[in-house]
Amino acid sequence: MANRSLDESGYSKTESEKILKKKNETAKAKMLRGSAWMTMGSIFSRILGALYIIPWYAWFGKDNLAANNLYTQGYTVYSVFLMISIAGIPSAVSKQISNYNGQNEYALGQRLYKKLLLIMLGLGIISAIAMWFVAPFLSQNDKNVIPVYRSLAIALTIIPTMSLTRGFFQGYQDMFPSAMSQLVEQIARIIYMLGTTFIIMKVIHGKYVSGVVQSTFAAFIGAIAGLLFLAWFYFKKKDEFATLARQSANKLNISDTQVIKTLLLEAIPFVVISVSTTVYNLIDQFTFKQVMLRFTDYRVTVINDLYTIFAGNSNKLIMIIISLASAMSATAIPLLAQAYSKHKREQTATQLADAIELFFFVMLPCSLGMAAVAKPLYIIFYQYNFTGVYVLSFSAYVALPIGLFMVLASLLQGVYQNMQAIKFFLIGLVIKLVLQVPLILLFHPFGPLMATGIGMTVSSCLMLRYFYYNLQVNLGKVIGRFNQLLLFSLIVFVVALGVIQLSDLFLNLQYRITAFVVLIVAVLAGGLTYVYLSLKTRVADKIVGNRAAVLRSKLRIK
Repeated sequence: MANRSLDESGYSKTESEKILKKKNETAKAKMLRGSAWMTMGSIFSRILGALYIIPWYAWFGKDNLAANNLYTQGYTVYSVFLMISIAGIPSAVSKQISNYNGQNEYALGQRLYKKLLLIMLGLGIISAIAMWFVAPFLSQNDKNVIPVYRSLAIALTIIPTMSLTRGFFQGYQDMFPSAMSQLVEQIARIIYMLGTTFIIMKVIHGKYVSGVVQSTFAAFIGAIAGLLFLAWFYFKKKDEFATLARQSANKLNISDTQVIKTLLLEAIPFVVISVSTTVYNLIDQFTFKQVMLRFTDYRVTVINDLYTIFAGNSNKLIMIIISLASAMSATAIPLLAQAYSKHKREQTATQLADAIELFFFVMLPCSLGMAAVAKPLYIIFYQYNFTGVYVLSFSAYVALPIGLFMVLASLLQGVYQNMQAIKFFLIGLVIKLVLQVPLILLFHPFGPLMATGIGMTVSSCLMLRYFYYNLQVNLGKVIGRFNQLLLFSLIVFVVALGVIQLSDLFLNLQYRITAFVVLIVAVLAGGLTYVYLSLKTRVADKIVGNRAAVLRSKLRIK
């Protein structure tokens, strides 16, 4: 066998060249591939996270709304502590590592990751202790929610480390480990959650509070599984990282203290933006009940049920499509950071426009489609509830501005306009606060959703304006594409809603099996309509590239 020349890492020159060749992919190809992985991971994770509701909700019997109320309250507060413990560092790490990699400073990025591991572990432990001890003060005189908060606090000890590792891989534009770890985390969480709930509620006939506590403790079980997967993948790629580190330019002479200080300054804006949607939900949690008690004659149980319907039941389902936005934004940040750090303004503007168009291409049909199929969808996951169906339909519309805000804020951060992202978020938040009480009084469960939608829309419009005037993004092209996609999505809405309404004339959709069959038919009809229209008019080609031509050929669409 012929001898192969080896480099310092033990790789052959051919193997080393293959590793380095990965850097030569086009930005759009990377974004599409990364978006595909992150979207698949997020979607499957969210779908699993919604599907468990069907047996979980049923096993709680008459206490199902009360159980979901506790669960929703617990996760809303937990999300705030989680974002604080993560401190925006994973997103900032993704951005910084991508920046260093773009300058062939792989060793510096890897050193940064290793130094931050202990910091993230410490932040997680401190946040867990804080949430444990402040739980009674956040309970709003509801003793049942205290053990729920404390069971979630335990997960804070390891989730920051897991999130940091995901950010590290994303800095290499490798979205596979992030996507798969999300899936592994969700599967482990659901297995523990459903297993303990069944035992408590159906075998030993325990109290529903105990079932909820174990359901929320499942976050810790899932985090362990997700972290173990990431650790396995890291060690699998260890030699490859070593090769890149040895071939680094090593021209940046920066101390560990300087690197971490820079990163923390970068991380602060990520905290504000990442916690933004949770802050909106927190406002709902601490205002809806109080306003309804003070200004209406609704009973506490009814108010709690209404809160659960819009903040728990509907939110769980719309987060499936909102997760699309977060997946795409996570992909765009490191790519933008590379282009912007190299002062490629035209490439940066093009990438921004591509990311926005990709968002509309996916989110418009998903949002309007979910609104159209709200009735069978709600019945499948919960049970027929007149208010619940209409709240879900309205929530699907609100998902669009929420998702758009998440993407645009992430894009702003990707081009180092962190303070602008924070400013626009705060403007939208003020509008939410001003409108919250009057809209609750006028529209009850729809009020908080309307306030959120208006606040997010204002923030998004301000961001788009900033892109146009300061970063020369061609918004005329984006708006033209939006108009086309909106038309297609409205046709999808009409087709899907038509299937639902027609079926409702002949079938009783209040049965889960019937609702499921009708939902599948409506989704297929709407989905195939959208695919046909976007391929026939070549709109898909302009957004996803050559993949559209391949699909059009397979489907024999001229």
